Amino acid sequence: MRFGVAPVTGFDTSVLEKLLPPWVVILHNDDHNSMDHVVRALLASVPSLTPEEAIEIMFTAHYHGEAAVISCPKEAAEHYRDRLESFGLTATIEAE
Repeated sequence: MRFGVAPVTGFDTSVLEKLLPPWVVILHNDDHNSMDHVVRALLASVPSLTPEEAIEIMFTAHYHGEAAVISCPKEAAEHYRDRLESFGLTATIEAE
């Protein structure tokens, strides 16, 4: 047994991206939901977002018609889209 040599514990991100290619969740602007509601929905739907990020996403969608929320594997993107839609928001996913 060899001592002093650390085991390799990392992983190759290029292999991970080939196995689980990234998808982007897109939030679309609407005229029905308040800005506060959109920020609360973003924070509840995508727990990794900070309040500042949620506000930035909300304003981007408001002023530009749509905003990228998160990039992740397809199954997770579908989950986040569905959660946003459960709050009455319009969201789609697309391959990155």
